[in-house]
Amino acid sequence: MVSADNVTSVMSLHKLTAGDGYTYLTRQVAVADSTERGYSSLGDYYAAKGESPGVWAGRGLAGLTVAGHQVNGQVTEQQMRNLFGEGIHPDADVLAARLAATGVKTAALAQVGMLGQKFPALAVNTEWSEALAAGYRQYALDAGRPGNEPLTADERETVRTAVADQLFHARHGRLPISSAERSGFIAQQSRPDRTAVAGFDLTFSPVKSVSTLWAVAPTAVSEQIEAAHRAAVEKTTAWIENEAGYTRTGARGVAQVETRGLIMAAFTHRDSRAGDPDLHTHVAISNKVQTADGRWLALDARMLYRITVGASEFYNTQLEVEVTQRLRVKFADRATTPGKRPIREVVGVDEQLNTRWSSRRTAIDTHRAQLVKTFLAQHGRVPTTVEMIKLSQRATLATRDAKHEPRSLAEQREAWHDEAAQVLGGEQQLAAMIDRVTTPKPSEAQPVTPGLVTTIAHDVVATVSESRATWRQTNLDAEARRKVRYAGVSPAALQDLATRVAEVAAGTEHSISIGVDPEVTAPLPVELTRSDGTSIFRMAKGQLYTSEAILNAESRVVAAAGRRGGRTITAGDVQIAQLEWSANNAGAQLNTAQASMVASVATDDRYVQLALAPAGTGKTTVMGVLARAWMSTGGNVLGLAPQASAAQELAAAIP
Repeated sequence: MVSADNVTSVMSLHKLTAGDGYTYLTRQVAVADSTERGYSSLGDYYAAKGESPGVWAGRGLAGLTVAGHQVNGQVTEQQMRNLFGEGIHPDADVLAARLAATGVKTAALAQVGMLGQKFPALAVNTEWSEALAAGYRQYALDAGRPGNEPLTADERETVRTAVADQLFHARHGRLPISSAERSGFIAQQSRPDRTAVAGFDLTFSPVKSVSTLWAVAPTAVSEQIEAAHRAAVEKTTAWIENEAGYTRTGARGVAQVETRGLIMAAFTHRDSRAGDPDLHTHVAISNKVQTADGRWLALDARMLYRITVGASEFYNTQLEVEVTQRLRVKFADRATTPGKRPIREVVGVDEQLNTRWSSRRTAIDTHRAQLVKTFLAQHGRVPTTVEMIKLSQRATLATRDAKHEPRSLAEQREAWHDEAAQVLGGEQQLAAMIDRVTTPKPSEAQPVTPGLVTTIAHDVVATVSESRATWRQTNLDAEARRKVRYAGVSPAALQDLATRVAEVAAGTEHSISIGVDPEVTAPLPVELTRSDGTSIFRMAKGQLYTSEAILNAESRVVAAAGRRGGRTITAGDVQIAQLEWSANNAGAQLNTAQASMVASVATDDRYVQLALAPAGTGKTTVMGVLARAWMSTGGNVLGLAPQASAAQELAAAIP
């Protein structure tokens, strides 16, 4: 997922599992006077209670045409159930009924609508889930509460531990000998059963100021904003189709080949769970793709994950293009917390409204901060990246309200208008804000010149190399689309400029290709190449790059690693530091390996030293004692870490 703190808007990605993994996309679709969900008139669009019905998209739809029967237009629940639930043709039941009417035998009908292999029906670990359910119920009853009353997170953890001990004893004739053995057993039992991947949900959300303006602007303006969002999504998904439309063939999927396109179902939603205006679109991409020779295989999801950030930036850029061209509003940076990328918002939209209508995000952030505080108190350290992700997931679930009753767009707009007027101090203030934002802004676009392309390309490589030693074309594409939004060129030229910048950034003037196999540079038979001439045995856009500055820095590190004569401290200084650390930590003692590591590093005169140890063995504790010893004798310490959570953990350990 791309964080909202780091980019101007968000495009998230997660898997859709076979079975009922798709249902949240259709559950809130408005029900009209028919057997399917949806509506057919503009009046229905404003009056129907619920979300817009989904629509089919993608070049891959052509492969679903059977005997003149096409899949297009609105998405039905049955179609989603077939394609994303079972892995068969969206209209398999319709096709089977047509053939049955012609007298086709039942045995032949079983193959109608097959798109390769159906999704397998996998067994679930019922023993664990049933034991947990019984344990939760009994815990509530023992506490004098209804058996179906939800338990707190701590209560569920208590039950989970008790159930794990019970099952472990039943299988092994003893209780777990350590907390680590118990944790491993729980992890094994709790591991989600392997479920077929039916597809991937890409969620496109504009910056808050766009949703805010869409919610309160006059109908004509609001419709233009929604049209801009839809156009940005359509162009982004078309780009994704070109960049990620691959599958794998051959033994162990050795060859990566192009497909006939992607099959997508797009659902546009209007609000958040909290009822705040939140214009966003879910694009469900089917895992079923068709090769050029007609075989149905699985999508090579590696490419989809690799271009996620680039796709998000493509959408960000295109959204700004579409909104600006339609309404002639202006986007500008909004300051964020230090270290975060600035967010580009629509100029003139009151920040009070943006904040008021971000209640869902605020609730998650607040709860996550409390969970982190509790974690620090319990464990004496900051969470790792993986632990932070789990805490974020807990915060998301804990603050998730039940989905509110569906409302019509007319009802939503009326409620949002009244709320906005209240926040801003009245109808006049709201009208003034809307007028201020929508009054056309003059713009002076600078021309796109070779010099401008080169300058931005240099900045792209400099920014990418700050966070990684090697990069791929996808990294350059993403950063180029970020940079060009600040270039002051015509909105219509942004995407083309970004493509040119990324190409120049990958050129020899800025980047150095590494890891090129000799056979790749030699001519290959057409049968072994993709349409762009690259080998099917090489991952698309998989070429690695670095820069001369990175290589020079690595050379300096290697040279420094062989130098001796650096500053050292005595064994006595180390002992004093250990005693001080022990006194400040309730008498705790370093174990033999930790004490040896501190002494070895502190008393060795090598300029570069490497300390390796498994996770959880106390490397951060060692660094804290070492830093204390070093600084107590007049030395300076500069702590560096590859990620924020590790840096915070290191900072907490160093006095």
